[in-house]
Amino acid sequence: MGIVMGPNQYGKSECRIVTVDRGSSRHSIKDLNVSTSLRGDFDDTHHTGDNAKVLPTDTQKNTVYGLAKEQPVGEIEDFAMRLGRHFVDTQQPVTGARVLIDEYSWERIPVGGAGHDHSFARSSDEKRTTAVTIDGSETHVVSGLKDLVVLKSTGSEFWGYPKDRFTTLAETDDRILATAVTARWRYLDTDVDWAKSFAAIREIMLETFATTHSYALQQSLYEMGKAVLEKRSEVAEVRMSLPNKHHFLVDLERFGMENDNEVFFAADRPYGLIEGTVTRDDVDPAPAAWYSLPEF
Repeated sequence: MGIVMGPNQYGKSECRIVTVDRGSSRHSIKDLNVSTSLRGDFDDTHHTGDNAKVLPTDTQKNTVYGLAKEQPVGEIEDFAMRLGRHFVDTQQPVTGARVLIDEYSWERIPVGGAGHDHSFARSSDEKRTTAVTIDGSETHVVSGLKDLVVLKSTGSEFWGYPKDRFTTLAETDDRILATAVTARWRYLDTDVDWAKSFAAIREIMLETFATTHSYALQQSLYEMGKAVLEKRSEVAEVRMSLPNKHHFLVDLERFGMENDNEVFFAADRPYGLIEGTVTRDDVDPAPAAWYSLPEF
């Protein structure tokens, strides 16, 4: 029986970088969390500890900062492609690279009815994301968002499910539906107006969540993904992870009070986790490595 090294990668995770564009008195900022991973011919370091082909992760970190200085970051997809291509083109043992970027959103602080030139406030916990995979001469982009918290105060039901001796959940035809959306969508190519596409997809998801009368969070997931694919031809598939942020009706009868879906207890855990992929039936599925670590 032989023993071989399987799929592997290495890199620098969570390089925090903030850039300030001082091209005018009205500054703009980019606040990013960047992770890089390299793939290629690294058998020697695994087998013998020979690091002759191993670009230090500290160098990868410094490359993030250096490339951000050489050229404005711009859209996170473009910056991720620039980083990944740099590693593949300049390091002979490297045949592939994966760059993950989270972008934190900031808004100008309003002063006198207008946004201040150089003062900002964090707008929410929501993050814009991208995962760019360089595989030889090919480039693949999966973008998305996470921690987009949404809630419907009505227009959601949940009933008709199996019941056994451990079932205590009561059926309901009117409930709060809340979740924190993590969504990732795979682009068919790289000729995309990234900012315009992101804004449109986010708007489609929010509108669909709001207007779908939901009988299950699974149904909302499918409708949101379906709407994106119907309206955005540049997208091949949408993957979503939706934790059900449960809101339980508080029993006020013991106080002689009626609770007509007005007072709820918001439970943070445990929670239901609904996940799924909505895809076009005429495109090939994406390799798992485009979304996550290589499978072992």
